[in-house]
Amino acid sequence: MSLADNIKKLREDKELRQKEVANALDIGYSNYNKIENGNREISVKELQRLAEFYNITVDQVINLNDSLPKEVVIEDKQAQEQLRLISELDTDDRAIIFKMIDKMLTSKKFKDFFSKNVASL
Repeated sequence: MSLADNIKKLREDKELRQKEVANALDIGYSNYNKIENGNREISVKELQRLAEFYNITVDQVINLNDSLPKEVVIEDKQAQEQLRLISELDTDDRAIIFKMIDKMLTSKKFKDFFSKNVASL
């Protein structure tokens, strides 16, 4: 389905008139009609308003038929808090922390590479 088809299906599933959705998007009826018919592209702002109007995400409007897998977000609140605190540090301290992280990651990659290649000998 095209984006225009998705937009039309959303409206029809809710049994709304084009004028009602056009008003929610703050655009004229004829402009909304052109969007549904594929004769006009919907702007990002209008797409965001449309998603808010239907209480869904922009991604759900675009991928209405669930052709893509749903995004899974695993939140690590401790890591998020640590990143927030790091972002509050001054520039020099942040640079030191990032250099330490880079060094640790480089060491880990080297160890992984070494153990993988030595194991294959």
